[in-house]
Amino acid sequence: MPNRLAQATSPYLLQHADNPVDWWEWGEAAFAEARRRDVPLLISVGYAACHWCHVMAHESFEDPAVAAVVNEHTVPVKVDREERPDVDAVYMTATQAMTGQGGWPMTVFATPDGAPFWCGTYLPKAPFVQLVQAVAGVWRDQRDEAVGQGEAVTAALRRAAAPVRPGAPLTADHLAAAARTLAGQYDEANGGFGGAPKFPPSMVLEFLIRQYERTGDADALALARHTCAAMAGGGMYDQLAGGFARYAVDATWTVPHFEKMLYDNALLLRAYTHLWRLTGDEPVRRVAAQTVEFLLRDLRAGPAFAASLDADAAGAEGSTYVWTPAQLRAVLGDADGSFAAQAFAVTDAGTFEAGTSVLQLPTDPTEAVPATGSGGAGALGPDDVARLDSVRERLLAARAERPQPARDDKVVAAWNGLAITALVEYANLTGDAAAGDAAVEAGEFLADVHVVDGRLRRVSRAGRVGTPAGVLDDHGAVAQAFCALHQHTADPVWLTRAEALLSVARQHFRSDEGWYDTADDAERLVSRPADPTDNATPSGLSAIAEALLTYSALTGSTEHRDDAEGALSVLAPIVAEHPRFAGHALAVAAAALTGPYQIAVVGGDALRAAAWRAAPAGSVLVAGEPDAPGVPLLADRGLVDGSPAAYVCRGFVCDRPARTVDELRAQLSR
Repeated sequence: MPNRLAQATSPYLLQHADNPVDWWEWGEAAFAEARRRDVPLLISVGYAACHWCHVMAHESFEDPAVAAVVNEHTVPVKVDREERPDVDAVYMTATQAMTGQGGWPMTVFATPDGAPFWCGTYLPKAPFVQLVQAVAGVWRDQRDEAVGQGEAVTAALRRAAAPVRPGAPLTADHLAAAARTLAGQYDEANGGFGGAPKFPPSMVLEFLIRQYERTGDADALALARHTCAAMAGGGMYDQLAGGFARYAVDATWTVPHFEKMLYDNALLLRAYTHLWRLTGDEPVRRVAAQTVEFLLRDLRAGPAFAASLDADAAGAEGSTYVWTPAQLRAVLGDADGSFAAQAFAVTDAGTFEAGTSVLQLPTDPTEAVPATGSGGAGALGPDDVARLDSVRERLLAARAERPQPARDDKVVAAWNGLAITALVEYANLTGDAAAGDAAVEAGEFLADVHVVDGRLRRVSRAGRVGTPAGVLDDHGAVAQAFCALHQHTADPVWLTRAEALLSVARQHFRSDEGWYDTADDAERLVSRPADPTDNATPSGLSAIAEALLTYSALTGSTEHRDDAEGALSVLAPIVAEHPRFAGHALAVAAAALTGPYQIAVVGGDALRAAAWRAAPAGSVLVAGEPDAPGVPLLADRGLVDGSPAAYVCRGFVCDRPARTVDELRAQLSR
């Protein structure tokens, strides 16, 4: 019989709706039940695409004997971390403090008021049962110690969650120091930063690209270029269908953790698009184009975008994606099968489990330069492009016959905001109408469904909005997306929508102490999160800073500019020593130091296309007819002697009108 989760909107919670565990959703009703029964809470946090969450579910939560122990001694609460990032942030901070590490599934025992007194992550069945029984004994016989531990942890959480007050602004020296630190931490052999597991440094790449544009720092561009090539040539990138997995389990980008997240692909699309704009590298263009195809083909959930694809298919991690030489020959025949094995580095020994291999592309034939340093004799060349495309198409068709990973089809506001911005920037640069149209449709969906009574909601599913309130990164990412759509369409409604979200954020998420991740009228947790650091996604602080900066550049609002600089200043103590955790903030700061450029194009598609190609990342651009209503950048700007013109400004101090593409490029090259 289904449990209480059968009515949930979260696909992750629905995965547990048939468990014998008597799950509750997060909320006051669960706390009240724990108080009534006088038992602790078991708070289990995960997400739909999480492999180890599935493992713990199969081992423990689907076992009636384990469930009987859990139900007897606790009130079990299941939380989707993507739906409730505020709840996840509170208990992840506690878990990391108690254990020195974090991850999902997260397993927390707490008092009926939510104060955590034991925290951990994945547990095999036998240790998990023993732990539940031990916690029950402590709650019965040593409750004062458990409650005291919970109070101490809660007090520490509240101290740690206090926001940092704005200070001195981020300067060019801060950004230069960050670039030097990144160069010192760089993995020169494999690209990226750190060892295993290795995560795509998407926001750091965006900063390095902008740092090169702003200063001419060739080393910054080289790091970005090398990392993008290494990731695209490795197994973390889907060589058949496009799109990136969440991370590599090794240091060489060879074997991924196979789940695919919307936010990773949105952020990486942005970085690859901007890198291609700078370099013209054909492999970079191909990866950007294929990532767009992946988003539009595999992650569309109606008009918006789904959260993720699972790591598992039919209960086995990665089974959709891996191959043996024999499987390649069975699909392609001997000649093309051998060619594919060489092209994609598939060997009899394998790189994954049971002799299977994750497809890689050590040499991209469109460039004929090894992406990962393998290459050598027999490396692919330009003459192999058409053959490789044919092989890809046939293997992808064969792969479609295999069990496919499940899709978490909930719509997350912040992640859709990231995707909209990336798709708009790609569409503006390439003229890809499908990408631009998809961005507009997703934006309309967020405006129509996720904004309820003037307030932004975090998630929806199947067109039905959920109850969790939007957090700061939702407001920042969606407001930035609306600013991007304003530039793409020149429709002033998007600017109005962006301003409304920024007004809510400035009123409800900011206090005299600084910016919080949750609103002042949101549900009260044991602490109010305020994390300024970027992680897998931009922090709420850096997301809102970008939206404030972009809006100020589009409208001339000095108040929004001051708020953006104040938010960024919080990161000053972090960026030089820990720039890997401030990549998005650094990218926004680079745009602020650049101006950012404000470009108004009046009539003339050629000038508009040239502006998008030549303008530094972070610039704002609006094109339209003279005196377009509600578009501030076009105000008081018109045709010059009846001819199209482009106006390049910084801080609303403008150069003379550019009437030709060459004049415009010359102004932007300065």
